[in-house]
Amino acid sequence: MSSQFNCQDGSLLAYALLTILWPEYFSGLQGYTMLQRAFTEEQHMFRDAYRKFLAAEIVPHMESWREAGIVDRAAFRKAGEQGFLMVWPEEKYGGMGDPDFRFEQIIIEETSYARVGDWYNTLHSRLVGPYLTRFGSDEQCQRLLPGCVSGESVLAIAMTEPDAGSDLAGMRSTAVEKDDHWVLNGSKTFISNGVNADIVIVAAKTDPDNNPHHMTLFIVERGMEGFERGRNLKKMGLKAQDTAELFFNDVKVPKANVLGEPGQGFIYLMKGLAEERLIGAAGYLSAAQLSFDLTLDYVKERKAFGKPVSAFQNTQFKLAELRTQLDFAQVYVDQCVAAFNAGQLTAIDAAKAKLATSELQVVAADIGVQFHGGNGYMDEYPISRQYTDAKISTIYAGSSEVMKIIISRDFLGEDYTPFNTRNF
Repeated sequence: MSSQFNCQDGSLLAYALLTILWPEYFSGLQGYTMLQRAFTEEQHMFRDAYRKFLAAEIVPHMESWREAGIVDRAAFRKAGEQGFLMVWPEEKYGGMGDPDFRFEQIIIEETSYARVGDWYNTLHSRLVGPYLTRFGSDEQCQRLLPGCVSGESVLAIAMTEPDAGSDLAGMRSTAVEKDDHWVLNGSKTFISNGVNADIVIVAAKTDPDNNPHHMTLFIVERGMEGFERGRNLKKMGLKAQDTAELFFNDVKVPKANVLGEPGQGFIYLMKGLAEERLIGAAGYLSAAQLSFDLTLDYVKERKAFGKPVSAFQNTQFKLAELRTQLDFAQVYVDQCVAAFNAGQLTAIDAAKAKLATSELQVVAADIGVQFHGGNGYMDEYPISRQYTDAKISTIYAGSSEVMKIIISRDFLGEDYTPFNTRNF
């Protein structure tokens, strides 16, 4: 046997022998991807229609929107016209009236995979929108939701401040109650949809001297005196996403625009975090899936030392590990979606999904850039933007460090149940 025979040759020889000895086993693996996912026939049709909508109405414009630093408002209206913006609201508000999160999961996955994740349609539709129906009055829903469903009104939520990110207790914005209104003062930063937004749900302290968690949510509308927008902030990635500073200078907010009960804002925000992190997880994972596929296509075509990069054992092993991590993560996220639909998704499980998928998005993009070599550093290659877009996922909606704190508090708590004694 040649002295040039090496481990890689041995692996390939073993594979060849197995395909000869057990051809029926390997023929059964052709076309295999992962475990079957639980979508209905209607949802498969919805996915196909939404994919076509993105290809026709969104993808062709993304490059110009990235250069402008903002998505054209027409994108929201076009999605609204075709029923793709807000699926869950009742028909009386213009929606389909179907709360099944899988519809939003489809929208999130397809938006990320089409490389138009800069368009924050889901922040509008599924992160901010439900605050209106969960905590708002009938009058507020009737007045505001139809425009949100149609895309005429764009939504945002304002929590983060220059000195208060994950620690909401550090918030400095305040509101003081008057006869028929509240006077709102403060500033917010890193607000997604901040330039486009017509309706902003703003969190402010309403008893700052006695209770740092006594917060109230206010519906601030475009045109209210004293409500101003600062810069459209320039970012490492997600170039078309308008991320702005917002300023509130003695803004008179009518009492009709108080969302829910005064003083309950902190509780309301906490109630929305599990869904927010599930939304994120679905998007992070879809972006990671895209990074894998972009890389796979590239290593099949790119040659080094006379053969495709995919023929090298290091490439195969790295991508095999990544493929396994992606499939495991997908099963967990899908299970979290099922739990959410059943009203059983916990903040702990959502934190695990957010932690795992956001970190995996970064890893997948990093591996992709490495296998692309110098081309991966060039903006013309999609993997380059996958890399710059990925990092923020481990920071917003609760950083990875905060997710680890949440998870560790659970298993260090007195109520923690060991795995083999749980009620399965």
